[in-house]
Amino acid sequence: MTLLISQYVDLPPHKYGGFDHADVHLASGRVYVAHTAAGTVEVIEGESAKHMATLPGCLEASGVVCAQNEKLVFAAARGNGKILVIDALTNRILRQAQAGSMPNGLAWDSKRKQLLVADVEDNSARLVDSISGKSISALKLAGRPRWCAYSSKRDQFLVNIREPAGVAILEPESMSQRAFLPISIAGPHGLDIDDKNGLAYVACDGGAVIILDISTGHEEAVVPIGGGPDVIWLNADRHRLYCAIGKPGIIEVIDTQKTIVDEKVNTEEGVHTLAFDKKRQKLYAFLPKSCRAAVYKEI
Repeated sequence: MTLLISQYVDLPPHKYGGFDHADVHLASGRVYVAHTAAGTVEVIEGESAKHMATLPGCLEASGVVCAQNEKLVFAAARGNGKILVIDALTNRILRQAQAGSMPNGLAWDSKRKQLLVADVEDNSARLVDSISGKSISALKLAGRPRWCAYSSKRDQFLVNIREPAGVAILEPESMSQRAFLPISIAGPHGLDIDDKNGLAYVACDGGAVIILDISTGHEEAVVPIGGGPDVIWLNADRHRLYCAIGKPGIIEVIDTQKTIVDEKVNTEEGVHTLAFDKKRQKLYAFLPKSCRAAVYKEI
């Protein structure tokens, strides 16, 4: 298996800055990416690989996550502490919710239909009701949160904490901390979950991806990578993990069975954001200097 470039999608230009997190609405193939430099959310029509819409009002756009069954997209506006709720069928902004001071990481609780919001200013995690937009509860974290995720099989949130380096396991019902799993490499950043096998993939600023047993906290493997990572995506069907490294500007692909890097793809300096469409086996990499998205296919 290998990643091959399929095409490029031009996105609205910016002078400085770039993009942050992105996600794919799998039913339609639409890609939603936080355009931090412009304070917008950009929408790519995945089937035709064309820019479809610009959604304004997302100041310092950061986290993006899709609630697949509910056909909703949530986008964090780090600049004014708000969450945008977007209709994935019409691209209409349905409402905005206040969610702390600097919301960043997002995770969707598909069981209770609520959103976890990790705040990077007050180092807290908040639950937000997706209908009313009101905060349900909040929890002070041990340190600055990075990315987060929801495990439907274990009914728990995982939140990367930069320092002390570790993964906080949160109880969604009571919004309490079940456990804190220490990490041996500095700066847990990108995060994805293999729910079937009970594993978390934690990409660390210290230049490694840790494969972590969620139940025991045991580090099953430490895979060295070629720089400080940001976003990662797991392709569970093909046992591949995509890791974006902004400097020098590469995607490293880890074989999760062999626990080694088996492919390196040159992109563009500053590329730290990816989105993966598992239904169509497409990987999107967002290029800040040329204001484009590179579309790769797994073959």
